Amino acid sequence: MVSKRFSMIFLWLFVYSAAMAYLESAVVVYLRWLYYPDGLTTTLNEMSMQALVVEIAREAATVVMLFAVAIMAGKNRIQRTAAFLFCFGVWDVFYYIWLKVLLDWPAGLLDWDVLFLIPTIWIGPVLAPVLVSFGLIGTGILIYHLNLQDKHVHAGWLEWCLMLTGCGIIFLSFIIQSGADLSDLSLIRYPWWIFFTGYIISLTGVIMMVSRVKTK
Repeated sequence: MVSKRFSMIFLWLFVYSAAMAYLESAVVVYLRWLYYPDGLTTTLNEMSMQALVVEIAREAATVVMLFAVAIMAGKNRIQRTAAFLFCFGVWDVFYYIWLKVLLDWPAGLLDWDVLFLIPTIWIGPVLAPVLVSFGLIGTGILIYHLNLQDKHVHAGWLEWCLMLTGCGIIFLSFIIQSGADLSDLSLIRYPWWIFFTGYIISLTGVIMMVSRVKTK
């Protein structure tokens, strides 16, 4: 019974997130036709302030929509958090899958992308957010499934410190170049050592949290 309920919940969360990703990628397709009519280059073309405000609001709305469906998919805080992690990860991965289908981009996982605009510009190779997303998907599935089996999933202060510190370091790897000249992304080097430091620290926190799971 638990397995059937788990499968149905995550099937529809997957469908919703993949469909949301298509909407997201479709908007980006329109933006690229508008700002890069001759094809995408490594040079960032400036958006008007009005368009930038609309784009930032759209990004915020997307996160709210993913959060709202996660709230409905869980019965407690643990399940809702796990559902959000899963939805966010699937949405981000399928965003790039749909862009590949619609624009034949990215050409490779090391192609640069503008990842987010809140609270400042995030940039990095496509591979970096995809790795984060797979981590979120795996963590979300595992935590939700354990909770359905009446397993007590609890993060102590050490686990929280590791996970939050790791996330902060990953975030730093995305924004550390935001103050640089972004007119030509091909001239920028992504700090992979910072990214993987944060990734390993976060993963360690998750592993420690799961290892402490007990039956309720």
